[in-house]
Amino acid sequence: MLSKPQQKATLISTILASSMAFIDSTALNVALPALQSDLDIKGSSLLWVINSYALFLSALLLTGGSMGDRLGRKRIFILGIALFSVASILCGLSSSSDILIVSRCIQGIGGALMVPGSLSIISALFPKEKRGRAIGTWSMFSAMTTVSGPALGGWLAGIGLWRLVFFINIPLAIIALFFLRKVPESKDPNANKGDAKGAFVATLSLACLTYGFIEAPNFGFNAPRIYASLAAGLVLLLLFIIYEMKTNSPMMPLSLFKSKTFSSTNVITLFIYAALGGFLFFFPLNLIQVQGYPDEIAGLVMLPFGLLIAFLSRWSEHLADKLGARTPLIIGSMLTAIGFFLFSLPGQTAGPSDFWNTFFPAIITIGIGMGLTVTPLTTAVMNSVPHGKTGSASGINNTIARTAGVLAIAIMGAFGVITFKNSFIENTKNLHLQEAVQKELDEEILKLAEAQPPTNTTKEQKQIINTAVKTSFIETFRQSALIASILSGLSVFTTYIFIKKKS
Repeated sequence: MLSKPQQKATLISTILASSMAFIDSTALNVALPALQSDLDIKGSSLLWVINSYALFLSALLLTGGSMGDRLGRKRIFILGIALFSVASILCGLSSSSDILIVSRCIQGIGGALMVPGSLSIISALFPKEKRGRAIGTWSMFSAMTTVSGPALGGWLAGIGLWRLVFFINIPLAIIALFFLRKVPESKDPNANKGDAKGAFVATLSLACLTYGFIEAPNFGFNAPRIYASLAAGLVLLLLFIIYEMKTNSPMMPLSLFKSKTFSSTNVITLFIYAALGGFLFFFPLNLIQVQGYPDEIAGLVMLPFGLLIAFLSRWSEHLADKLGARTPLIIGSMLTAIGFFLFSLPGQTAGPSDFWNTFFPAIITIGIGMGLTVTPLTTAVMNSVPHGKTGSASGINNTIARTAGVLAIAIMGAFGVITFKNSFIENTKNLHLQEAVQKELDEEILKLAEAQPPTNTTKEQKQIINTAVKTSFIETFRQSALIASILSGLSVFTTYIFIKKKS
């Protein structure tokens, strides 16, 4: 049994290490415009900055948890913290998009070793009567760091220090490692041997699909490399499913999907988190680069969203216990769909002074919707499987949520880039620029809302180009909001058809 100092050390180390991943994922989205401007990054590369991390994290999450069970949870947790920290330093020192993307890949691998360890260490070391309180404490601080991430990212970007989004991980890692000295090792001698082949095929499949969609705007969907990449991704996905059905120790036990509730709740998870992940990539870019919000204000814009989710999650848990998950899931998904639709309505605004009657109603609506959805959705997933399978069920659901974000950013990003290019070309077709100037402008288009008029253009032409950039990106943003609304609407339909009244 852990002593009180060991219990405190366990909580402090797991909370701080988890905070590294949570802050990094939420703060970076708001810092993207400053990062893009500083490193002169094109739209497709900007997508890779987010997805390179998320790709490896989502594909290797189950493997990281399995390695901890077999080789020692503390050992793998420390390895994850170390790898994540080294990668964070490399990210902060990056001088180009290529270096940053490679560093983010390494960070994703570190995250996959680190993220599953926090809760598994708490679950393994705390006695049953104290485990709930420990997990509750961990969840509370995790929610606080997640909510504060955008504000922190916006503030750091606003003062020109976006690199600190990565460097801030280092002191957190050092403190976490210091307290981990007092945490005993734990492992499961009966844990399965892991599924290295499954993890490899899953990662390769996700990488091929992500590459195909992100690079499609650059080469066209009919390009051989894009066609081959998407086809390979689908074939590898099929091979992954076949392999998982036959192997003795699958990373994703497909037998769990025999439960209609488990399958449908994971489909809802896919829709909801795809909607949120794809939308949140475009929203900060729209606020800062098009609507004229200062970085620090843009970081605060989503604060009500996070606070509503944190506040309503406990209440919605009691609602789900009383009525079942079906009712709050239907209401929550419907409100989320309405919220995303409200985001598609505003055009060019006057900036923060227009916030209260443009984006605020949408943020409140989505916050309430997601607050009613998240906890009942997780509860329905957990209740749909036998008690001994809850760990696998949680891992699968978490992986699907993260994979949904990866694919949504890739697919919505690809169609967003295409929409922006087509709209921009249409809005500037009457400029009749010289060939060299037009070529320079075509290169600028790839930067999306960060695109600047070429130097050899008149004042009138510059004004037309700047207006076209904003108009085209607003059209792109509206498209992402409508897609997110449709995905959330599909969640309502799926819940209504497949979830029983008392799930």
